[in-house]
Amino acid sequence: MTTRQSIDNFINRCESAILFAEEQYEEGSRQEHYHDVEFSEAMHELEVILQQLLKMTESANPQQREQLHRVRLKIQQLQNKMILLNHDRPLYSTWH
Repeated sequence: MTTRQSIDNFINRCESAILFAEEQYEEGSRQEHYHDVEFSEAMHELEVILQQLLKMTESANPQQREQLHRVRLKIQQLQNKMILLNHDRPLYSTWH
């Protein structure tokens, strides 16, 4: 059984990762390729935290699972937005 304190601490870590990724999404949508490293780091951090969240869910009680489920949905929505931003596209194409 996961303790309430550990769930609260983990959710705070998730929220921090979400905030960082949202900032990088905003930067990426405005400045395109100037912050590639930070953008990639934010996406990686979301993936790592999502994997940790899935492991934590296994030992959570039903109320904690519901909290973690809501956080998981936020993370996955943000991941989808970041993927759809197409941040890795070239600035110009040599194909005409």
